[in-house]
Amino acid sequence: MATLLKGAAVVEALNQESVQAVESLKQLGIVPTLAIVRVGEREDDIAYERGATKRCEKVGVQVRQVTLSGDCSEAELIATLEDLNADDQVHGVLLFRPLPAQMDDDRVRNTLAPQKDIDGITDLSLAGVFTGVDSGFAPCTAQACMEILDFYGIDVKGKRAVVIGRSLVVGKPAAMMLIARHATVTVCHTRTVDMPSVCRQGEILIVSAGRAGIVDASYLAEDQVVIDVGINVADDGSLKGDVDFAAAEPIVGAITPVPGGVGTVTTSVLVKHVVQAAQRRQAAQSSQTADQAS
Repeated sequence: MATLLKGAAVVEALNQESVQAVESLKQLGIVPTLAIVRVGEREDDIAYERGATKRCEKVGVQVRQVTLSGDCSEAELIATLEDLNADDQVHGVLLFRPLPAQMDDDRVRNTLAPQKDIDGITDLSLAGVFTGVDSGFAPCTAQACMEILDFYGIDVKGKRAVVIGRSLVVGKPAAMMLIARHATVTVCHTRTVDMPSVCRQGEILIVSAGRAGIVDASYLAEDQVVIDVGINVADDGSLKGDVDFAAAEPIVGAITPVPGGVGTVTTSVLVKHVVQAAQRRQAAQSSQTADQAS
């Protein structure tokens, strides 16, 4: 039977870390603040906003909710983001996507200042992930995979890692973060030939395919660590991962459950990034003050 890499314990550790950091910032007169920008009334966006708000409040991070109508103009949304960029009281901004069809996604998302881009959606933030420079933050879901590996003491150094999926939300940034920690990484996608045999070579397998149960026993090997990013709604309303859990559990060494795995950790990573953004801003201001004094 595989060890379950449950998200709840990771969340608790991240929350404790954030609480301590928030208290230290508040002693300096700084209240970490997240602005959530939502266009329209998508039910999944509203649900995530509600969860993120609760998680922020639990650790002392303030939330500013900014809601625009679904038929707002691109110019209106860009002006909103520019105002938040200029607001020193806002440390992080979460912009819900996809955006309405009338908007240019590339133009809008890259309006956001990378230092406030706490979900890694801007080109400069992603460039930072690929180059190892703190120009922004990694996408929260990809970072959540790494937080789980860290919490459970799974060292990726020198390991063979396979990532299924090449999106900029999970697959590519997760691969880059694994490489930064000296793993040997293979990225699989829809054009990969004989994907099951490739995946069986991995000691660590991160799955972000977007299809329920696509990874069956033929993809898996004994003692693998499997991080299942998938969240799919089955016909009966239950949540299923991209990995066939029933087939995987008797084979692999460790696996994240769905629900209760990566998705649970993602929101806490979002909060952590807001706190880190506030810390970076405070450090930059202190450095600037010291330079002026000298």
